[in-house]
This record gives sequence, C-alpha cells and structure tokens, in this order.
Amino acid sequence: MPSTIYDVTTWTIPGSPSTTAYTDIGAVVNSIIADIKTNQPAQASKPGAVIYIPPGDYSLKTRIVIDISYLQLKGSGHGFTSSSIRYNSGNTSGWHEIWPGGSRIRVENTDGNAEAILISRSGDPRLSSIELLDFCLDGVSFTPNQNSYLNGKIGIRSATATDSLRIRGLGMVYLQRGIVITDADALHIQDNFLCENGNCIELVGSGQACMVNGNMIGAGYVGFSIFAENHFGLIVSGNNIFPRGKSSVHLKNCTNNTISANRLHAFYPGMIQCEGACHNNLIGSNHFLRVPESFPAMTGYNNGLDDLFGLVQLNGSGNTVVGNHFSYDVPAASITPSGATPTIVLVKSGNNNYVATNHTAANVAVRTVVLDGSTVNTKVLDCGTTAEFQALSGATYGFRATP
Repeated sequence: MPSTIYDVTTWTIPGSPSTTAYTDIGAVVNSIIADIKTNQPAQASKPGAVIYIPPGDYSLKTRIVIDISYLQLKGSGHGFTSSSIRYNSGNTSGWHEIWPGGSRIRVENTDGNAEAILISRSGDPRLSSIELLDFCLDGVSFTPNQNSYLNGKIGIRSATATDSLRIRGLGMVYLQRGIVITDADALHIQDNFLCENGNCIELVGSGQACMVNGNMIGAGYVGFSIFAENHFGLIVSGNNIFPRGKSSVHLKNCTNNTISANRLHAFYPGMIQCEGACHNNLIGSNHFLRVPESFPAMTGYNNGLDDLFGLVQLNGSGNTVVGNHFSYDVPAASITPSGATPTIVLVKSGNNNYVATNHTAANVAVRTVVLDGSTVNTKVLDCGTTAEFQALSGATYGFRATP
C-alpha cells in the first residue's frame, strides 16, 4: 500500500503544480484526500491517513471537505494570539509579533463557502474517527468593524452524523462561528483555545455521550460560548470560559448531562441557561464570577438580559444545582433594572428541582434562589438566608436556610 502519511508542503496537485499549501492549503488537502480514496478503494481495508501541516503561514481559499473516516489532520501548534487587543491598540509597529503563529491557516473563503473545514458524507455508515489536531484557524478580520464578531466565516462544520470525532489542541480566532457539529456521537472537544469568535462551540441537531473539557473559550456578546441542543450524556467539565459570550453554557432541550468543575467568568447575566425541556441535568462544583464589562471598546455592548434573569436559569424538571461558588461583584449603579435585587439562581419552571449548598459572595444584596410561581416541589437547602430566598406566589417547595 502507498504511504499513508502526507505533508501539505511537499504535495503537488496533479495538473496544478503551481498551487501550493502556501497559496491554497484547502485545494492541497482536498487533493490529498482524493489520493487517499484512490489508494484505499477496498471496503475491508481503509486504514485512513495522516495529513501533516508543519508550522507555517497558509492561505485557505478553497474549503476543505472531509468525507472519509480515519483521517487525522494534524499541525504543530495552535498559534493563538489576540487579534482584538491588537486591533484596538493603535500603533503596533513596535510589537514583536502581530498575527497568530504555529500551523496557521488564514481562512479567506474566496470560493464562496463559509466553512474552512466541512465534514460531510451521505450514506452509511456515518463518518468515524476523524481527528483535527494542533493547528490554527484564523479568520483574520471582522466586518464592518473589528468588534462586530461578524464575517460569515466558520472554522469547522460537521453537517452529517459522526462517531468519535476528536477536535484537540486547535486555536481559533476571529471566526463568526468556531465549531458547529451536527448529530454527534462520542464527540470529544478538548484542550483548544477558542477565543474572540462570535460563537465558539455549537452542538446542534442532537447528540449523545459527548465531552467538552479542558478548553479556553471566549465568545462575542452576540454568540454562544458552548451551546448544545437535544443532547444526552454530555459532559462539560474543566473549561475556563472567559467573557463575553451571551452565555457560558446554554442547554436547549437537553437531558441527563453534567456541567462541572468549570471556571465561568461573565459580564452579563444568564451564564448557564437551561432552555425548553431540560431534565435531570447536574450543575455542580463550578466557579461563577459576574462582573461588569472592563474593556473600554466594548462597554456599550451586552446580551440583552437583566439581572433578574439569574446567573443560572433552570427550565425543566429533576435538575440538580449543587456545590457551586458564585461571586457577584457589580456596582449598584450598573444593575438592571435600576434598583433591582439581582438573582443568582432562578428556577423558572419544572418539578422536583434540587438547589443545595451553593455559596454566594456578593458586593450587594442578592436573591440567591428565586422560584417562579409555576414551579412544583423544589428543594432549596443551605443556599442563603431566609431574606435571600424568594418563592413567588403559587410555588411549592421545601426550604432550609444556611445556618
């Protein structure tokens, strides 16, 4: 069998020798994938291949389309550096470097497609064991201004069902959407640096038994840090999620998932949102920090939610919120609506939700737990004083104040 290890810098596209990885890495990778398919035609023997991207500065004009299993696309360095700081810093002529490095792919999208990398295949079975490792996808700039988080560019989109897709060690910066995965089974997103993107991670359609852990994440005020819909058995753990996403973790119609041991830092309410029918989820041992926007260029933006929404809002039944630490440090003059008492955990709907042993440290008076009048049989234990708890008319509950 021919070699199963390829290097984008040494590959020549048949019929187009002038096209190189430096002029269009997308065309080069697509040509290599075509070669893999030619060399591995047998149904019973398709080991796949490794495509290596050495450290370098590569232009992507043609979308990469991955439609084979067992492919590893691998670089040597996520190369992240902040573009937002540079674009808002004035004269940078004296800086040591101004652009991302490592195995850097400039997403230029001159072929009219939004994605840098599209994972998609029709028929059976679904794609399996694709690995994207240790390179940088750089969207270069936003329009109409560098603080808009808009440019129509998507880093990675998986448009058809996959099994055991792995995304690890990537840097992504200045993309409108970073990672968009449809119908994932056993997806693992780990150890990536996904910052200054409009949206960072979107798990759409449905999914099961997936993991998002150990990432550095920072979305724009218009987008999601981590979003998942119709997921079962998702673990979101050990992430450091920075401002300024419109939420830190957003679950929609998700059941039996775990959000634990994350450090969540936000400029807005609604840090964890459980939307729709979210049942039997565990939110535990996370550290929440809510402060006002601190970057002068961005002080005029927010996610549109007020401080009565809650840092955590639950919709659904059988959920557990336990053992979390909440730090709330917002000047009274910055609280909305004006004069309101901020809410830490709002149980908006559902039956048999359990909120216990959460600790809140706040610079102003807060409601540590608020129960909507529609909620039934909520248990609230050791989450604050009687004065810090509020149950609206109609709610049924059990309550024990912190001693």
